Amino acid sequence: MIVKEDDGKMNSVTIYDVAREANVSMATVSRVVNGNPNVKPSTRKKVLDAIEKLGYRPNAVARGLASKKTTTVGVIIPDISSIFFAELARGIEDIATMYKYNIILSNSDQNQNKEIHLINTMLGKQVDGIVFMGGTITDEHIKEFKSAPVPVVLAATVDETNEIPSVNINYEQAAYEAAKELIEHGNKRIAIVSGPLDTVINEEKINGYKKALQESGIPVDENLLVKGDYTYQSGIDAVEHLLKLQKPPTAIFAASDEMALGVVHGIQDCGLSVPDDIEVVGFDNTRLATMVRPTLTTVVQPMYDIGAVSMRLLTKYMNNEEVTDQNVILPHRIVERDSTK
Repeated sequence: MIVKEDDGKMNSVTIYDVAREANVSMATVSRVVNGNPNVKPSTRKKVLDAIEKLGYRPNAVARGLASKKTTTVGVIIPDISSIFFAELARGIEDIATMYKYNIILSNSDQNQNKEIHLINTMLGKQVDGIVFMGGTITDEHIKEFKSAPVPVVLAATVDETNEIPSVNINYEQAAYEAAKELIEHGNKRIAIVSGPLDTVINEEKINGYKKALQESGIPVDENLLVKGDYTYQSGIDAVEHLLKLQKPPTAIFAASDEMALGVVHGIQDCGLSVPDDIEVVGFDNTRLATMVRPTLTTVVQPMYDIGAVSMRLLTKYMNNEEVTDQNVILPHRIVERDSTK
């Protein structure tokens, strides 16, 4: 809080000002601010009244210089506007609040150079830990994480080396179950609209899809594998390509709900029906799944829980608590709605 003194100069209120106003020592003010119970109620009230009168706000960085902790956590996410990442961030925020940590949230735009830059920026702000969400974890990422002076936890992000603590679901198994469901409905021409091909998570989803087909004796047709980028438009573009095939699919599995919405609308724009002509399954179970018509059958990825568990895992490392499993796999399931028969 900035207050204006009588001479017109701007000046920030310090712990010294509060101590002088309350007629106590700075150590007493510090004890009150930090919740130390060894302060007389009457003295505590004097200090709190002075804090309110002057509009004093404790400086977390200054406190951090003394305690070597800033009670601040850096969170790096690929796309702050995405419903998927917003849910993850909400889970992180709620647990951070519970453990009295503040959040610095940054958007990386899924750009590796920006991700590395943000990691170093966060460390420069003296954060106590980092929750990182991204696409591809490279050797450079691993090097940065391992050399960081604070713990790092990955959320909905896979590190193939398993060296960095992480929270995910079993993406391959989830995709396998989604494709298997479509096969059980009698479909033999099943397309997949994937995310970017250079990410481990996307690779696992494609592997699960292929495994389900091969187990059922259905040959994998590369024409039915379409690369998307997790956006609505890429779902529409995928349908445009798939419906031009000599033998178009009777079912489409999209690797995200947002792409699945594009798929549903692309099918409808061509005068076809979902699910009568083409069944559609999504992935994530974001709010979008119940906002589209027909409502979307999708893999439930517990985004909020992934965020919450990743933040709790980080607090364990920051507070030197025992960690029994540094790579957590949360359960998933498929919720059936109206986009499948």
